[in-house]
Amino acid sequence: MTAGPVVVLAGGVGAARFLRGLVQVVPADDLVVIGNTGDDMWWHGLYIAPDLDTVTYWLAGVADESRGWGLQGDTFTAQTALTGLTAESWFQLGDRDLATHLYRTGRLSAGVPLHRVTAELAERLGVRSRILPMSDEPVETRIKTDAADLHFQEYFVRERWRPAVREIYWTGIEVARPTPGIAEAVAAASAVLIAPSNPAISIGPILRIPGMLELLTSARDRTVAISPLIQGRAVKGPTVELMRAQGIRPDALGVAQLYREVAAGFVLDAADGGLAPAIAELGYRVAVRPTMLDDIGAAREVAVAALDILRRPAAA
Repeated sequence: MTAGPVVVLAGGVGAARFLRGLVQVVPADDLVVIGNTGDDMWWHGLYIAPDLDTVTYWLAGVADESRGWGLQGDTFTAQTALTGLTAESWFQLGDRDLATHLYRTGRLSAGVPLHRVTAELAERLGVRSRILPMSDEPVETRIKTDAADLHFQEYFVRERWRPAVREIYWTGIEVARPTPGIAEAVAAASAVLIAPSNPAISIGPILRIPGMLELLTSARDRTVAISPLIQGRAVKGPTVELMRAQGIRPDALGVAQLYREVAAGFVLDAADGGLAPAIAELGYRVAVRPTMLDDIGAAREVAVAALDILRRPAAA
């Protein structure tokens, strides 16, 4: 591998757990994280960026790792007061977390682009890695269900992903562009890693930004994807349900088929080792490792395996 940044396509908690292992083997200064913003929303006048904040908090070492979101030791005084004022209080925000959203909203209202605000927040928390939103333009992940047409957060948090999903679509994506700095980072990258995030609604929006697929395809021989599924099941959340809604086979082979155009390497869980030959037949260089990333040691080993794949000869 040549010298250059390691670029990571990232959703929220799954990516964050992977990144805390990756920074054990790659200097934090060498990491560039491209974060999903399809989950972002306006909430009581504040701009909320769940995936960007989750990655930032985990890299800063201040995340509430037991919940997976928010800040360690946060209090919820404002949330309790909001619950007494309105029925629209289903999205949980801690008091210190609220300060993040107040800062972001104020800066955006002053005309500062999202990528600069994201960098400012990361710097203030001592994060040395570069965190880039996939686009400065607003993109919204929408879920058509048998109950209603919902913002992703309404489906995931308010409805607890109970309604059957009919369709996933994105508003604003046609006019979105990759954030400044993404093209340069991908071109210079020694490795591009697709984190074990939801392929449908975390990585999917990133790949759908106009121009992004071309950038990533040009780096295919330097790209490795990590499966988020173990024996056809997600560690947490509706990954399987949302993959099925998009017609994606809900197992490691289905993930590999989805990423075939942009990745040359693939890491899957040891429990799915039987799928490794079929994935290799797609042209991948394959590594099989335990991919349950609750343990930082396991996350480190997965990161090592992903980077080692790029040192192997390309598949014939």
